[in-house]
Parts: sequence; C-alpha cells; structure tokens
Amino acid sequence: MTQRFVLITGASRGLGESLARHFWAAGYSLCLVARGKAGLQKVAASLPERKGQQTTVLACDLADPASVDELAARVRKLLPSIDVLVNNAAIHGPIGPLWENDFALWQQAIQVNLLAPVALCRAFVPWMKEAGGGSIINLSGGGATSPRGNFSAYGAAKTALVRFSETLAEETKPLGIRVNCISPGAMKTEMLGEVLEQGANAAGEREFAIASRVFAEGGASMDRVAELALFLASDRSNGITGKLISAVWDDWEHWPDHLDELSSSDAYTLRRIAGRDRGFTWGDK
Repeated sequence: MTQRFVLITGASRGLGESLARHFWAAGYSLCLVARGKAGLQKVAASLPERKGQQTTVLACDLADPASVDELAARVRKLLPSIDVLVNNAAIHGPIGPLWENDFALWQQAIQVNLLAPVALCRAFVPWMKEAGGGSIINLSGGGATSPRGNFSAYGAAKTALVRFSETLAEETKPLGIRVNCISPGAMKTEMLGEVLEQGANAAGEREFAIASRVFAEGGASMDRVAELALFLASDRSNGITGKLISAVWDDWEHWPDHLDELSSSDAYTLRRIAGRDRGFTWGDK
C-alpha cells in the first residue's frame, strides 16, 4: 500500500491525540503539530510500532504567523506529501462580553482558529494538487451555527472557518481535493474545562451548565469524531465536499448513497434564514 500522510494540528492532547491514534491505527503516517514538542513526543512514543509507517513531530506556535509559515516550509522538506490535513488546534480566546475582552487576546484567537488553518490550506493545496488530490478537514467547534454569547472571538473565527471551507471546496473541486468541516459536539477536554474555571459570571449560565454536564456525564465521543475524520479522509467520501458535518447528529455513514442529492443541495452548509422559511407573511417581497 502506498504510504499515506496526515498532518494533525493540536495533536498533543485531547481530540488531537485521539485523531492521531485513530489515523495511526488506520495505517497513516503522522505529522503531529502542537506548540509543545514534549507532549507530541509522548504521544508518538506511546503508539504501537507498525511496519511502513512513520511519525514526525513538529513544534509550532500557531499564534505566530511566521511560525506557521516556517512549519509549512519544514513539512515540505521533511515529507514526500500530505494526503490529509486536519486543522484541529483551537483556543477559546477571551471569555466574557466583547467590551471587557483583552483585544490582543481576541485577535490571537482569530489567528489560531482561522488564519493559521487558512495559511496551512494555502500552503498545502498546491502540493495536494501535484499529488492528484487530497482531503482537508477543519474542526469548526461550537459557535459556528448559532450565537454563543461571551465567546465572540471563538464564535467569529469558527463561523468564518466554515464559510472559508465552503469557498475553498468550490475552488479545489476540479483539483480532486475535498474540504469539509466537522462539528464534534461538546467533549470533555482541557479547553472546555476553561469554561468551568472562568465560571458562570464570565461564560454565562448556559455555557457553564453545558460544561458542567459534560464533565459529569462524559460529553461527545472523541472516537466518533475520529471515525468521521477517517471517513472524510477516505475514498468513501468522494463527492462529499463543502459540508459542515455533525459527528453526533448526522448519519454521515450513509451519505455516499445520496451523492446526487447532497451535491445539488445547500443542506449542511451555512445559510441565511429568510422570513418565508419560517412561515412569516410580512418579511419578504
């Protein structure tokens, strides 16, 4: 089997680590990226040996645009190709009302959650084109489909990432490159733990209650998210591109049976809801 390479950002813990383990088990060689190299090395060392696969670990501060550019250049030198790009790394940024946010931290959240994934897509799409195709998977997270008060930087970045992905999907369709977003659901991660640390006053009663329930009950399955990512990386998802897919609620395993409907529909995308869509008789001409 031809060696397949996947690059995963935020791979030293949480969902990123789970993604790494699932892609490794599926036969992929890994390029694992995170800010701290020690955590990546720990993940790599814990993987069982598999013939014909390799693991590369690269430290990169996604909050630093120069570091992101350097990462892309290093990957091109070290690896023969990237078949799958998984933009998983994310930060909440400041939690609380916009006018109380540290604006430098607000901008940092946009850089990590939106501009870094865009830069990596920009760097690797031409490489995927040379190889005849590939798959880009962006983790959208909460805030992309509905307003999320007190998380304005995170919500704005993730919503923009979804529309960017839809747009890039149109541009790369002739190149054999698929671009999709995953909505993973609320998971028991260190990142969600920040909501509990900030408390209900900063995060809001609703967000605090959701985080509390997830930590008490376990939340969404990381395994399920990884299974969806592997599906989107595989040939089984040929024809599926430009979609925002819920790992929890969508029956994505059976989507290949409905490609004609799916490709000709705006289902599973960001769209404006008009009054007529809700039965209002007074809002539209």
